[in-house]
Amino acid sequence: MAKRGNLMRLAFTVTIMVVLSTSNPFVCGGEWEPTWSSRAAEEVEAVAAIPCSGHGRAYLDGIVLNGVEPVCECNQCYSGSDCSEFLTDCAVDVRRGHLCFLEPFWMQHAASSAILVSGWHRMDYTYTDGSYISKLLVKHIQKIHDIVGNAVTNGRFIVFGAGSTQLLSASVHDLSANSSLLSPAKVVATTPYFPFSNSKDYRYEGDTSSWKNISDSTTRFIEFVASPTNPDGKLTKVVLHGPNVKTIYDHACYWPHFTPIPSPANEHLMVFTISKLTGHAGSRFGWAIIKDEAIYQKMLTYLELNTIGVSRDTQLRALKPLDVVLEGNGREIFQFAYAIMKDRWTRLKQIISKSKQFSLQNLSPSTAPFSRRSEILHRVKINY
Repeated sequence: MAKRGNLMRLAFTVTIMVVLSTSNPFVCGGEWEPTWSSRAAEEVEAVAAIPCSGHGRAYLDGIVLNGVEPVCECNQCYSGSDCSEFLTDCAVDVRRGHLCFLEPFWMQHAASSAILVSGWHRMDYTYTDGSYISKLLVKHIQKIHDIVGNAVTNGRFIVFGAGSTQLLSASVHDLSANSSLLSPAKVVATTPYFPFSNSKDYRYEGDTSSWKNISDSTTRFIEFVASPTNPDGKLTKVVLHGPNVKTIYDHACYWPHFTPIPSPANEHLMVFTISKLTGHAGSRFGWAIIKDEAIYQKMLTYLELNTIGVSRDTQLRALKPLDVVLEGNGREIFQFAYAIMKDRWTRLKQIISKSKQFSLQNLSPSTAPFSRRSEILHRVKINY
């Protein structure tokens, strides 16, 4: 029996040693080596390496030719399989902006901004704490605002949305809901503005100036204040005042490569978006900074019922570029973006100055884009 017991213990010991030595097949010679991620990385880099003559881009999720290889998606006024053909009779569509001017920056930071996730990445509805919001992403956002000095976040609540569009809808929905008043709230905005939809609780009524002399104390207003405005870049203030007026501040462009930052924004409800900060408009990620906890809770409920929060994949996508922005306290991306925007503004002024049909508005030094470097970037707490 003793001999049999010794043999069993020996077999058990050998089994444990085998399990321990083979339990991590991804470790070779004491160093970790990638396995399943190698193919995915190769696919991404292969597509990114397609040049498209510098006038287009191929994408992993883009158009596929004969089901084999992605083809170039050309920029405006360019055509051909590699986007090398310039269309001389092309008219550029300037009705909507394209934020690809920061694409070269992210190509320079390809390694630090890249994301490769497993097929089983965060498959559940929530994070492990039961919420729909990444706490790490909240901390990144707070730190960026502190560095730039464009918004107060201390003691405030932050909620995420699918770009600023969903957050503006959630804000109007929650600020207009009032069962004690039968008439819908009037939603107004100062020109230039984008149209807004209607519901039983609110109705879009156009330009704010049409309502600033109204003396009816029972009318409820929700005013959009875009500061700076898009596209003229003016820092604006609220027009309507009174107990029945609620205000939503759209600060999407309140970043130092677009406008001077005279002081941190400190309003009750402020909306920002990653699209104007890093250029990742297609990721559809924005956030609202809120003073009132009751409004914060209402917006959380709206977003939960509407889309069960923002996609966990989107939040990871936003986290990576914001992590790069925080390297060096934002120095590199703001310098890069400022240089490009200033160069484009200079060229635009030169072109317009030769025209007899078009002109640019006269702006004071404190509001003129790129008039003096210190005025644009003085709020960024770094040394240039």
